[in-house]
Amino acid sequence: MISFLDSFLDWQSQSFNVSYILALISVFSISLLVEWLSHARLIKSITSNDVIAGLLQTFMFAIRILLAYLLMLAVMSFNTGILIAAVAGYSVGFLIFASQVSRKFNVENCEDLSDLPPLVCM
Repeated sequence: MISFLDSFLDWQSQSFNVSYILALISVFSISLLVEWLSHARLIKSITSNDVIAGLLQTFMFAIRILLAYLLMLAVMSFNTGILIAAVAGYSVGFLIFASQVSRKFNVENCEDLSDLPPLVCM
């Protein structure tokens, strides 16, 4: 029983199994979430208090950075599938949340775009 669990959980030694597919889906989803957090406008609809809004903005920033570093560690596994899933997630997220397809995005005016500034405004 233990050897079955060990072989099932060791996704790097097997070429194509459920754990590897779940890892790819997770990396794609996390990178999509990071891109959404970069362009979300949630705080103004929740509260008008500046202190609470600042704390929420700081919390969202910490979550975005945590997820971005988690993705960096996943990509540093030097697995091509993981790298492609991360790039695909960021790309689809950009297409959905920030490109000309979804809304008018003006790089010169980085004021009031979202709760957290996108990377082009930093």
